[in-house]
Amino acid sequence: MDDDPSDAIEFGTDGWRAAGEEFTMERVRAIGAAVAELLDADDADGPLAIGYDAREDSRAAAEQLGAVVAASGRAVTITDGDCPTPVLAWTVRTGPYVGGLMVTASHNPPEYNGVKYVVSDGTPALPDVTEEIERRLSRPGPRPQDPDGAITEADFTEAYAEHAHSFVAADLDGLAIGYDAMHGSGRGVTDRILEDAGADLTRLRCDRDPTFGGASPEPVPENAAELTDLVDDGSVSLGLINDGDADRLGVITPERGFVDPNVLLAVLYGYLLDHSPAPGDVVRTVSTSSLVDQIAREAGQEVHETAVGFKWVAEAMEAHDALAGGEESGGYGIGSHLPNKDGVVLALLLAAAHADRSLDERIDALFEQHGNIVQDRRSLDCPDEQKEAIIDGLDGTVPDRVADREVAEIQTVDGFKIRLDDDSWILIRPSGTEPKLRVYAESNSQQRVSELLDAGEVIVQPLLD
Repeated sequence: MDDDPSDAIEFGTDGWRAAGEEFTMERVRAIGAAVAELLDADDADGPLAIGYDAREDSRAAAEQLGAVVAASGRAVTITDGDCPTPVLAWTVRTGPYVGGLMVTASHNPPEYNGVKYVVSDGTPALPDVTEEIERRLSRPGPRPQDPDGAITEADFTEAYAEHAHSFVAADLDGLAIGYDAMHGSGRGVTDRILEDAGADLTRLRCDRDPTFGGASPEPVPENAAELTDLVDDGSVSLGLINDGDADRLGVITPERGFVDPNVLLAVLYGYLLDHSPAPGDVVRTVSTSSLVDQIAREAGQEVHETAVGFKWVAEAMEAHDALAGGEESGGYGIGSHLPNKDGVVLALLLAAAHADRSLDERIDALFEQHGNIVQDRRSLDCPDEQKEAIIDGLDGTVPDRVADREVAEIQTVDGFKIRLDDDSWILIRPSGTEPKLRVYAESNSQQRVSELLDAGEVIVQPLLD
């Protein structure tokens, strides 16, 4: 393709992603050249780290990025094998690197690939940075045969694994755990760390398959059937599953099956409050459950609500020195380790928590203390060009009472959120990937959530007609 890369590349919620013929090496090189130019303009002194996931062309794309950046005179270190995104992010945060590029499409289907940019503190690049990268996109010229910057390879996982064991004092001796890598880059990393901590590990899909078995490597219930069976029949007491680049984690327990990610954030935060040297705040996205708010309130800590996208969670974690941050899709960060999504260290930490007291018991205690929490969502067709106007049009249309409760607060951090006087809420926000609006609701029962979703549709429908 000979089109202008600036017309074809757009950084979304978490990097640039493209499918099939849209992901080209010319576009990859354009990103590398733009990042190199940006770093030069910022007078950033130091090497760049490059990682890649298990997809078919990820290694080749990483080499293209390395060559272009090295041609600018900057040293480059490329991982010597595919690795999880959090390994690359932690390596950047703790090493001499001015930033990092990760070739991955995370949990997207196998025909996708993409590039993420990680800034020097190990967090995802914010829009002010990615917009500068986009502004600098152009076709890079011919690559010199002898680039000025040195290109080396290194094992990023060894130091990370050592840190994981020092960060989490886990004694998993004899604990039966099932781990599913979904053929992704968690294999050989998450499973090894768990086993080194003493777990009696059963591995699933821990071989590399660039097609991920023909499915999207996403840690959701429908992709975890075999692991769930292992937990159900008592072969293991805990199931852990990573997505394709291991920055997300799913958990299966005997009593609950696939644990709601919203509940998992509450469990994580509660555990960190009990085991950290000092208390701290928590960060969550606008669409993530307020169950964690009740835990923070009881501990005298604050909750910081952000727009959807872990880059915003990471920014708030850094700004408020938060213990933890999370989102409803299964991404979690631990402030004292890495203010970025990490499904590897989280697997070790939750296994340690489970060894001390089962996760089911911890969840039972949460619900007994704070009540049950149920969340659901619906999708409504909406052309992309109408989304902004519809969200803006909601202002002033909400009555004082919604679904028989008083409206306590309206928030516009991301979309339009109606919080009611019983702590239940409705959120209306545009999808970032489809021509749809999402209506979310949370309350203490599925019936009540259905009523809230109905109310949300009633509020937004006149603007869609």
